[in-house]
Amino acid sequence: MPALTTKPNILLILADDLGFSDLGCFGGEVATPNLDALAKEGMRFSGFHTASACSPTRSMLFSGTDNHLAGLGQMAETISRNEVFQGKAGYEGMLNQRVAALSEILQDNGYGTYMSGKWHLGMTPDSLPHARGFDRVFGLLPGGGNHYGYEPYLDDGTPAVKVLPPIYVEDGNFVDHRSFAKPFYSTTTFTNRMLGYLEEHDSAKPFFAYLPYTAPHWPLQAPPEVVAKYRGKYDDGPEALRQRRLAALKREGLVDEDVTSLPIVSTFEDKPWAEMTAEEKAVSARKMEVYAAMIEVMDAEIGRVVSWLKETGTYESTFIFFCSDNGAEGAMLEALPVLGEEFQKTIERFFDNSLDNIGRYNSFTSIGPAWAQAATAPNRMYKAWITEGGIRCPALLRYPNFRNGEISHEFCTIMDILPTILEMADIPHPAPEYRGRKVLQPRGRSWVKYLTNKAEYVHDDNAVHGWELFGQSAIRQGPWKAVWIPGKDAKWSLYNLASDAGETRDLANVEPERLTEMVRLWRDYEAETGVVRLDPDQAFALRGYGFYRGTEQ
Repeated sequence: MPALTTKPNILLILADDLGFSDLGCFGGEVATPNLDALAKEGMRFSGFHTASACSPTRSMLFSGTDNHLAGLGQMAETISRNEVFQGKAGYEGMLNQRVAALSEILQDNGYGTYMSGKWHLGMTPDSLPHARGFDRVFGLLPGGGNHYGYEPYLDDGTPAVKVLPPIYVEDGNFVDHRSFAKPFYSTTTFTNRMLGYLEEHDSAKPFFAYLPYTAPHWPLQAPPEVVAKYRGKYDDGPEALRQRRLAALKREGLVDEDVTSLPIVSTFEDKPWAEMTAEEKAVSARKMEVYAAMIEVMDAEIGRVVSWLKETGTYESTFIFFCSDNGAEGAMLEALPVLGEEFQKTIERFFDNSLDNIGRYNSFTSIGPAWAQAATAPNRMYKAWITEGGIRCPALLRYPNFRNGEISHEFCTIMDILPTILEMADIPHPAPEYRGRKVLQPRGRSWVKYLTNKAEYVHDDNAVHGWELFGQSAIRQGPWKAVWIPGKDAKWSLYNLASDAGETRDLANVEPERLTEMVRLWRDYEAETGVVRLDPDQAFALRGYGFYRGTEQ
């Protein structure tokens, strides 16, 4: 087995909008034998946290610091629509120059650096992945895209689906997706490209392989033969699934036996399962069947990469890390009012969302808020929420010298990945100056001492961690977490996650002094990271995803 003094190969795999309990090794019913095997050999994390949406999380991964410092204080799509953020440091809408990217640092220290998948960290020449340290790139620049490469065009020659234009790069060049070889399916194509890069890699050097899939991000699309495996599995609805997942998580030892979770709540985008017609239930269940199939296909493609590592003798010298970038997506993009009537008309004109066609190349659907809450069991809500359902994600790693076969319940964050990798590779972080510019020190902490049994924790109980996105705010110290969500008469709530991981009991009135201290810590975090302070109306306007049916949450 490799010694920690040997520079390891690095394989980082990101799923896109995968829920906490979706994988088999995290209590899910989806077939994920390859990730399950990695988890059994390696380590699962039940306390791993990200940002509540994809590009802020990716900025934290590549910088090792807070998204408000790294350029994604809000998603670029949000910044472009809100003047309050424009021109502010930390709100460039791309991975900014105040941070040294993990790929840049590894490239400068002898690594071959390869990326295949979703970037979502900038579209300008100086923010493309090739410009931020990757030797070879096959990248989708926006937040997602049609998984089969089907992109209808309007009469003026522009893409019909404006929210996710089909913008791809190969190395430093923009490429037309219509030129890609067929058949095209995102998960398989991304894997093929990565395996091609690894085949060409100079084996005298270590490699950094970054494989950020777009599965299971909407639009929900998967091979029909895989979808068929899940026929009927979700016919009893999302609340029944959430309870099955919760029971499985308890059996796996990933959550405490006494953990409770809020029941699924309906939002303005859907209606309760019990109120649906038989036809509506069939359509809803079919969407979840496709979602599950997308996860199974992703797992199979990860298995191909693991097989390559084993066949080439590099498996034992490769640090493998897998996680989701945030909680499951609950917004129904095909029906979200904020996108306007034109988007709805585009879907109706170019896509067929009938029951038998859901999951095909020319369908455009998402699972919606109820299934997303099932996928994040036992956590509260889903992607874009600052509650645990948006930021607590499945994560696992595998490396021979680390704690094998264990489950870690320690709080940790995606900011920790960069310092962990740099310590493993014996590479100092270049701050305060890098490539002729001032750069920030990481806020994350290395896991190496913890993973080698030289420390009992990664972050001690005095460490403070904050989140802010879409007008929602949260601050955590030890087990305590305070949350502020905009709405009528909004106020801070307080939870003890050690005894209430589901955030079901607000202790603000029980522990007023603790809440006062947590709000003070929030103000410190806000100042340290440059969070743009919003007034209540501005925060409420950003709520986007944030309503329960009939009540503001």
